[in-house]
Amino acid sequence: MQYAVVIERGATSYGASVPDLPGCVAVADTEAEVIQLIRDAIKFHLEGMRLNGEAIPEPTSRIAYVEVAEAAAA
Repeated sequence: MQYAVVIERGATSYGASVPDLPGCVAVADTEAEVIQLIRDAIKFHLEGMRLNGEAIPEPTSRIAYVEVAEAAAA
């Protein structure tokens, strides 16, 4: 399965979250680290859902980059 992951750069770290798995998050010093940690977090999150008898949600979130022209200065 492939889940969309949102990666955000903060002032001192990187954060990652999975829109289709509320509460599934990771934080690390580098982007590479946060990607590995969120991969592990997804596996752990799904394992916990299975153990609790919860249905595993199908990935539905998608990501798209939208080009926006800068507004002219007044």
